[in-house]
Amino acid sequence: MKKLLFAVCVFGLLFSTNVYSDVKPASIFCDHMVLQQKSNVPIWGWSLPNEQITILPSWQQQGTSLIADSNGNWKTEISTPEAGGPYTIIIKGHKELKISDVLIGEVWICSGQSNMEVPMGWLGTERSRKDIAQADNQQIRMFDVKDRYSIFEENDCLGSWNTWVPATSENVQWFSAVGYYFGKRLQEELDIPIGLISSHWGGTEAECWMDLESVKKFGRLENIAKVIEGIRENNEDPDVAFANVINNWLKKVEEEDHGIKDQWFGNDYNDIDWQIINQPTQWTNSPLKGVHGSVWFRKEIILEKNPPRNLEISLGQVDDIDSIWINDNYIGTTFGCNIKRTYKIPYGYLNKGRNTIAIRVIDTGGEGGFIGESKEMRIATASEELINIAGEWKYKVSNPKTNWMEPRHTKISQNFPTALFNGMIAPIIPVRIAGVIWYQGEGNVVFPIEYRTLFPAMIENWRNRWGQGDFPFYYVQIAPWAYGDSSLSQALREAQMMTLSLSNTGMAVTLDIGEERDIHPRNKHDVGDRLARWALNKTYGKTDVIFSGPIYKSMKIEGSKIRIFFDCTADGLMVKGSELSEFTIAGQDKKFVPAKAIIDGLSVVVSSPKVANPQAVRFCWSNCAVSNLFNSALLPASSFRTDDWPLN
Repeated sequence: MKKLLFAVCVFGLLFSTNVYSDVKPASIFCDHMVLQQKSNVPIWGWSLPNEQITILPSWQQQGTSLIADSNGNWKTEISTPEAGGPYTIIIKGHKELKISDVLIGEVWICSGQSNMEVPMGWLGTERSRKDIAQADNQQIRMFDVKDRYSIFEENDCLGSWNTWVPATSENVQWFSAVGYYFGKRLQEELDIPIGLISSHWGGTEAECWMDLESVKKFGRLENIAKVIEGIRENNEDPDVAFANVINNWLKKVEEEDHGIKDQWFGNDYNDIDWQIINQPTQWTNSPLKGVHGSVWFRKEIILEKNPPRNLEISLGQVDDIDSIWINDNYIGTTFGCNIKRTYKIPYGYLNKGRNTIAIRVIDTGGEGGFIGESKEMRIATASEELINIAGEWKYKVSNPKTNWMEPRHTKISQNFPTALFNGMIAPIIPVRIAGVIWYQGEGNVVFPIEYRTLFPAMIENWRNRWGQGDFPFYYVQIAPWAYGDSSLSQALREAQMMTLSLSNTGMAVTLDIGEERDIHPRNKHDVGDRLARWALNKTYGKTDVIFSGPIYKSMKIEGSKIRIFFDCTADGLMVKGSELSEFTIAGQDKKFVPAKAIIDGLSVVVSSPKVANPQAVRFCWSNCAVSNLFNSALLPASSFRTDDWPLN
């Protein structure tokens, strides 16, 4: 059994067998915590098997008693009063534990990827520096779940501070900026304690935050779900399971690859008709621009003497998948464009004199090819370079276009489906919460249509697992950014807007505060504020708080013009600047052209002299578009399209 599986299993045993001599609650129940007010709050932990546990909060006269099960697991509920504190909680087994400085208030989870993770201290703006310096609010408490991924659902987590902490200058600089600004406005408006539980990891996809039963419903994730099931249920070795995934994929590729059939890797293969290319070279900067398939590269090297032992061949980074042969001998395959390739060369594979290196590179979309540096392409020992292999190579395209969708996961990592649900969400279920705020989506822009169902499925997954009904789930629509040509982030924003059809959800639009060259916009104050608006209005009944900018509702063709109607117009629509921008219009030819847009009451009228019989309108329909259409509360409109034509 490999070390990884062994380590994971051992950790699971720590929370499922009788290893505790003292009673221990789950890590989230500790000093300075905030519990949800006026609720039956679950509390759980571990102790000796069959031990009697008594839990006595200081706001009650009588404690709650229960018996741990035969493995030492225990769980019960305690009733909480209205907001207030501080209180204490005594948990007593054969020894006694005291949790001090407990507040009762509103508890929110702050989750997602890097734009939720970005801490206050990272922003570096004049406002953030001022807000950090002024932070000193004991009524805001924060618990940051430490990064952890797992293939199994874990029973407990660690906190970055190992406890809850108050919102002081020292602490908020390390906490989610969006989460802090959200909690700060709630605390100021409601004047009660606010608890913020952050659980986030940058660069991750929604499927990483879902459980196995939810993931397996999506065709793209079906194969990896089977791998997870095999490891969990059949006690398979993860290394073996992933090797099988890779081998099965390679077999499919080789069935269609001319280079394999005709042995383009062979020493004696005649490559006289192949083209010349300098490496490293990205395909978009070469004659290979537009190729999203399989390309072979060959290079002949001459060694003046017998090569030493312990040689390695390095290629730098390769996008997306490379396989390498030396003198007819297969060396290995690597997946993933962010990995620097280094392969050990078995002794005897290289000889004095003429040697041939053959590399097959498969690109499945976006950029392709060798994307590292010249100095990284070499054959060397640990201490000495034998030969640099950058420069001229021969190449030939095997399959310019393929449907070989590579295995996106060839090892367990934070980007592995279910991995973050298992390691960072399951351990805090079912802590009683008021709701969730979420900022994620950048990691799924490659599959925006799937996100229409994937994201709602994730929300439903969390609600079902928590067992607390359709709790509020308020999320951020991703901001403009210069994604590559193969990404349609506007379609991902559309999927997020469509998720508003799910009950008790809300969306904070950020189309006016993005940064084209930075995927992490510095203005996190307005993001947190816009999320708080949803909570204040929808969760806490403050109907005077405007919670959303204009949301597309319907359209009406009026001769050569199209009239657009919106929800959430507040006291009216307005434009920032001299005139509305980012509107386009199309006729039956489906070719969109820039349009003139004019506010007319609570609607916008769109037209173009180039389109006599318009059929559809799009607004902010590009990766970097910035909205200048607002309502009277100065909240921006979401991007939208009135058509359902296929995306390209």
